[in-house]
Amino acid sequence: MAKTESRNIGIVLEAPKQKCADINCPFHGKLSVRGRQFTGTVISAKMRKTAVIEFERLNFLKKYERYEKRRTRLKVHNPECINAKDGDIVDVIECRPLSKTKNFVIIKNLGQEKGFKGRMEAREASKVTKPAKEEPKAEGGK
Repeated sequence: MAKTESRNIGIVLEAPKQKCADINCPFHGKLSVRGRQFTGTVISAKMRKTAVIEFERLNFLKKYERYEKRRTRLKVHNPECINAKDGDIVDVIECRPLSKTKNFVIIKNLGQEKGFKGRMEAREASKVTKPAKEEPKAEGGK
């Protein structure tokens, strides 16, 4: 039996093929995982070793006996061995707090989401922009 390079994180899934030297990687570092698990789309991966994911959920309104869609955004740790990009669908799992806002880590990259670019362009186009304020013209005085 060959010695494995990555450690068992307690979840049945394949370890990434790439190696990394990240101490906060659940496979190659010392980060333990526990708790909640979500699947979402990476909407921003511009920060170093951090990504922002988004997923939709349904919230029940008791008064109207109907559901409404709500979006949840999470800042997650993006290990070097996974290196998720914008538009990737990823699995994340809860871990200890890594910073003020990061409590989750990406454990699996499921591939690119179809139609991601078009959806993001439509979202940008639908944002309301405020017209720039014109500065009052100075009348001839002193």
